[in-house]
Amino acid sequence: MNNQNQRMDAGLRMWQRIIVAAALLLGATVHAQTSIESVTGSVQGGAEVVRIDLSKELSAVPAGFAIQSPARIALDFPGVTSAMGRSTVDMNQGNLKSVSVVQAGERTRVVLNLKNPAGYTAEIQGKSLLVFLDSPARTAQTVAAANTNFAENRARDTAPLKDVDFRKTTDGAGRVVVTLPNNQVGVDIRQQGQGLVVEFMNSTLPEGLRRRLDVTDFGTPVKSVTSTQVGDRVRMVIEPTGQWEHSAYQSDEQFVVEVKEIKVDPRKLTQGVGYSGQKLSLNFQNIEVRSLLQVIADFTNFNIVTSDSVAGSVTLRLQDVPWDQALDIILQAKGLGLRKSGNVLWVAPKDEIAAKEKLDLESAVAVQGLEPLRTQSFQINYAKAEEIAAYFKADGGGEKGSARILSSRGSVIAEKRTNQLFVTDIPSKLEQIQQLITKLDIAVRQVLIEARIVEATDTFGKSLGVKLGASDIRANQGGNGGYQLNGDNRVAFGTNYSNAVASSGAGGTTDTSGQFVTMPAVVNYPALSSAAQFAVSIFNASANRFLNLEISALEADGKGKVVSSPRVVTADQVQATIEQGEELPYQVATASGATSIAFRKANLKLEVTPQITPEGSIILKLDVSKDTVGRLTTAGFAIDTKHIKTEVLVENGGTVVIGGIYAETTKEDETRVPLLGDLPAIGNLFKSKARSTSKQELLVFITPKMISDRGATR
Repeated sequence: MNNQNQRMDAGLRMWQRIIVAAALLLGATVHAQTSIESVTGSVQGGAEVVRIDLSKELSAVPAGFAIQSPARIALDFPGVTSAMGRSTVDMNQGNLKSVSVVQAGERTRVVLNLKNPAGYTAEIQGKSLLVFLDSPARTAQTVAAANTNFAENRARDTAPLKDVDFRKTTDGAGRVVVTLPNNQVGVDIRQQGQGLVVEFMNSTLPEGLRRRLDVTDFGTPVKSVTSTQVGDRVRMVIEPTGQWEHSAYQSDEQFVVEVKEIKVDPRKLTQGVGYSGQKLSLNFQNIEVRSLLQVIADFTNFNIVTSDSVAGSVTLRLQDVPWDQALDIILQAKGLGLRKSGNVLWVAPKDEIAAKEKLDLESAVAVQGLEPLRTQSFQINYAKAEEIAAYFKADGGGEKGSARILSSRGSVIAEKRTNQLFVTDIPSKLEQIQQLITKLDIAVRQVLIEARIVEATDTFGKSLGVKLGASDIRANQGGNGGYQLNGDNRVAFGTNYSNAVASSGAGGTTDTSGQFVTMPAVVNYPALSSAAQFAVSIFNASANRFLNLEISALEADGKGKVVSSPRVVTADQVQATIEQGEELPYQVATASGATSIAFRKANLKLEVTPQITPEGSIILKLDVSKDTVGRLTTAGFAIDTKHIKTEVLVENGGTVVIGGIYAETTKEDETRVPLLGDLPAIGNLFKSKARSTSKQELLVFITPKMISDRGATR
C-alpha cells in the first residue's frame, strides 16, 4: 500500500514538473513576442511626427512604402502583434488623417492615411519608432466648378451658331448636337452645381435658337437645354437629373455633348465600370483566408460576416491593386461567393449561398400563400379598365402577355360604369400593380394629320378645216335646172334627194340653207369652244347660182386645278378615317334571277394610323383614295379611281409628298375627201385637221402635327 502511494506521488510530482516547464516555456514565448502598444502624433520643429510605442526595441527599421493615390504610407512589422485593442486611431492633425493598425498572422501593418501625398523617414528611439513626415506636395487649389477648355478659340470674327438639336442614343443617353459656323470656335465646358454649362466663344445666337428645349419626354438623364446670348459668347445650360456623367467631342463643325446615366447597383462593392476601389498592396505567405478577409475589412471599413465553412489559407502578392479587385481574386481562388447588404458583406462558399437564396425564395413563396389578402380600388383616368384588367389576368395563353402579374390567389374586377379596377391580392402585389397602373394610365398624345390632294389638268386643242359648197335655184325661178350632159340629158345636184329633184325643175323648192356639195369642215370638237369662221359666197347677177366657201379654225387652251384638303385628329397608334363623296346605285342580279339595288362609293377618303417615335418624329400608315364619277356605261357609271397606300416617317410639322401620278394624252385627227384631199395644195380645201393634248397630274401632300397636351401624369 505504501509502495503504491509512493508511486502515485512520484507520478504526480513528474506531471507538476512538466506543467511548470510548459508554463515557463509559454511565458518565455509570450514575453519574447513584440507588440505595438500605442500610436500617437505630434509636431516637432514644424514637422509632423508619428510615434509608435512597442513592448520591445526593434532590431531594424521596418520596411515600408508610400502610395500616391490614395495618399498613404504603409509600414510592415514582421513578428509583431497588436496590443492596442482597436484597429483605427483618428488623428486629424496637419497632413495626417488617421492611422490603421492591422494584424495578419505573425505580421502587423501600420498604415498612415494622409490628406496629400508625402514622403517619410523613420528612426528607432528605444522602444519607439518615430516616423517623420515630409511636407506634402502642394497642388494648385481648384474651384468647385473648374473650367475645362475643350477647344481653344481661333476665330477672329464673330459668327452665329447654325443649329442646336437634341437626340436620344440607342443606350438611352441624351445627345446635344450644336452645328458651329466653323471649326475655329472655342468651347468651354464646366460643371456648375447640378448642371452642365457649355460656352461657345466669339459666337452669336440667332433669335430662333434662343429658347429652352424641354426634352423630358425623350426619357434621358437630360431634363432641359437652355441657350442664351451672354456678351460675345453663347451660353448653353444642360440640366440633367439623377446621377450622370458626360462626354464631349467635335467633328469638323459639329460639337456633341452626351450625358449618360450612372446606374447604381447596390450589390456591387464599388460603382462604375470595372474595379474602382482604393488601391492596396498585399504580400502574405500561407495566411488564413479568414484573417485575410479581416485585413480587407479593416482597410475598407466594411463589416464582413464570414461563414463557418470558410477555411484554408492562401499565398498572394498584390501591389497597388484596387481593394475590390483583390477581394474578387481571393474569393475566386477559394471558390467563395459574396453578398452585399448596405455596408455588410457576407462571405461563404458559392454552394452555400445558392442554397441559402433558394431557401429564401421558397420561404417567400410559402409566405405569399399564407399572407392575408387585401382589396384595393384603382381609378383609371385615360385607359379602359377592361383592357388593363386583361393584362393582370393574362396567364401566358392570351394575347395580352406571357406572364401573370397577380399572385395565384389574386383576382381583379373591372367596373365599366366608373372605369375602376378592384384588385384583391397580397400587399406586395398591390404595390406592384399600383406602379404598373401609374405607367399604363397616361394621357395618349394626339396628332393632327392634314392631307392636300392636288389634281392639275392642262388641255390644248387646235383644228383647221374648209367647207366648200354650191346650190342651183334656176329651176325654181323659171329656168332650166341642172347641167346639160348631151342633147336633152341634164344632171341636177343637191344635198339630199328632194333638193336634187327641186333643182331639176321636177317639183319642190330648193333648200338654200344647205349645199348640194359639202366638203369636210371643223366640227364642234369635244371640250373645245366653237370655231371661228370666215365665209365667202360667189353668185351670179340673177342670184340663181351660189358657190360658198367657208374656212373655220379653232385653237383652245384650258388649265384647271382641284385641291382637296381632308383633316383628321387621332390619338397615337389609333386608326382614323375621314370620308366624303357620293354613292351611285346600280342593279345587281341575284341567284334567283331577281334584281336588287346596290351602291358603290365615289368619294374622297383618308385613312391613317400615326405612331410617335421617342425622338419626336411621326410614322404614318396612310391609305388615301380619291374616286370620281366617270363615263356612263350600259351597266351604270364607271368610277375613276386614284389610290395611294404607303408608310412614311415624317418629322413633327413637316410636309412630305407621298405620291404623284402624271398622265399625258396626245391625239391627232384628219378628215378628208378621197382623192381630192390628197391633191397637193388644193387638197387642203377638201380636208380638215384636229390636234389635242391633255395633261393630268395628281399629287398628295401629308403634314402631321403633334397637338400639345396638358402633360397630365399621375
